[in-house]
Amino acid sequence: MRLFLSKEEKELDAILAKVDNNMSNNYKDAAQEDYKKFLKRFAELTEGGKLKEKSIAYYQEIISEYAAKLSKFTHKDQPTKWGDWEKK
Repeated sequence: MRLFLSKEEKELDAILAKVDNNMSNNYKDAAQEDYKKFLKRFAELTEGGKLKEKSIAYYQEIISEYAAKLSKFTHKDQPTKWGDWEKK
């Protein structure tokens, strides 16, 4: 648990919480959308100099973890017929 977060870090953490919530409820499109929103906001805050180096390093590690989690978290990989489930 991290203490004494800036308002920018709290904002980023709130977006990540939405991604986690959507993933746990299997809302694939919403999770992908919120992750893209997180990446956009992270880029804006980084370019604007609003985040400290330590925070940037922390979130870059988080980004690599979420990129791996979300790479196959889409509807296009989901079988569409009952027989397709057994082939996986």
